[in-house]
Amino acid sequence: MRTHVVEKIKNAGVVGAGGAGFPTHVKVDAEVDTVLVNGASCEPLLVSDLYLLKSEIETFVAGLVTVLDCTGAKRGVICLKGKHKKTAAVVADAVARDTSGRLELFEMGDYYPAGDEHVLVREVTGRTVPEAGIPLHVGVVVSNVETIFNIAGAMKGRAVTDRYMTVAGEVANPMVVKVPLGSLVSEVIAFAGGPTIPDFRVIDGGPLMGRVLNDIDQPVTKTTSGIIVLPPDHNVVTGKIKDPDKLRRLTRVVCCQCTRCTDLCPRSLLGHQLRPHMLMRSLGKNMDHAEIRKEALLCSECGICEKFACPMMISPREVNAQIKRELAKENIRWQPSGKELKNHPFRELRQVPTSRLMQRLDVARYDTHPKLARHQFKPSVVEIPLHQHIGAPAVATVTEGDLVKKGDLVGDVPDGALGAKVNASIDGTVLSLAGGVVTIKAK
Repeated sequence: MRTHVVEKIKNAGVVGAGGAGFPTHVKVDAEVDTVLVNGASCEPLLVSDLYLLKSEIETFVAGLVTVLDCTGAKRGVICLKGKHKKTAAVVADAVARDTSGRLELFEMGDYYPAGDEHVLVREVTGRTVPEAGIPLHVGVVVSNVETIFNIAGAMKGRAVTDRYMTVAGEVANPMVVKVPLGSLVSEVIAFAGGPTIPDFRVIDGGPLMGRVLNDIDQPVTKTTSGIIVLPPDHNVVTGKIKDPDKLRRLTRVVCCQCTRCTDLCPRSLLGHQLRPHMLMRSLGKNMDHAEIRKEALLCSECGICEKFACPMMISPREVNAQIKRELAKENIRWQPSGKELKNHPFRELRQVPTSRLMQRLDVARYDTHPKLARHQFKPSVVEIPLHQHIGAPAVATVTEGDLVKKGDLVGDVPDGALGAKVNASIDGTVLSLAGGVVTIKAK
């Protein structure tokens, strides 16, 4: 059973739709007791999972049951914020109709980052994922709503060719829309009525963990959860485009060691040895902080420290990310101590309410909960990257001039490598393979 399911998921090119794009066939090839579905809509403004659950609940349940059967899990818990009452009602009805007794609905509080997989595991199961560990280490698999939906399609032989995503911010018609992979961000914005301001910047992802696009003629990938159009001087934008060297210099001068970044850090509150304020101190000259710097490896880069905690408006998140990249180049990994982790006694009291966070980010006015677009966006050209997942890039299986149909394989996993297959998202002709991107012109 497991081998069959894993092969189907691999052939469909399913990757984690809510994170960095880890190949899903690897994740489900395990034995666990619990599967958690992250439907928390963790990042402010991103609501596509909610509409996918409401409009495709039967398909979603079929996908979840598949994962339960594959992993041998006895519990399949669908995690939603309690405030999303309409979606919760749809899910509760589906759970009530389940005859296996394995499905549950878990309603979460409205705080950030409720969707962090370490936080999710702790809230639902009471277990704490080890430092630098994954939920599998405590017998749990965590998957995003759209990932589960794509697994259901994989079992019917359907490859991942589209992405449900939120288009929000300064656009004429905010919406949740189904977009063929490889569609250009600029064209998706135009489909949403275009920007409402003459000068703007675009966030790929959410306001906390998303990135600012230097060029909006970038393709939508399997991990593109949303597009947010904002003014260029918006605090969400400016915080993401600070010069890294200037930020480090500023941190050395400005950080007052108030410890608020550590006090509110979700991973620190779980008991992980992560102290962002000490990492800020490690930037000081003539100081040997080799061991402290390793703590950056435990950072999830959720952004609470930067966007909510720091009174000096500097970015522990970005500094941590810089240190992580430096440690990766040195091939330094976190070495677990083996000690039992103890959650901070004030952990629940220090959860950051989403409403307050949105006010701090100045994005509350964009929280319009747009409807699912009635018509799917249909591009004339798609540019499909062969590398839109964790692991090795896919290897092209087509050549220029080939005719392809939607779902046809255009990139395969290299032999013996961790990776994911890539498929055509429209019918058409292959125009180019330049730069590791398969460009297809619509038929």
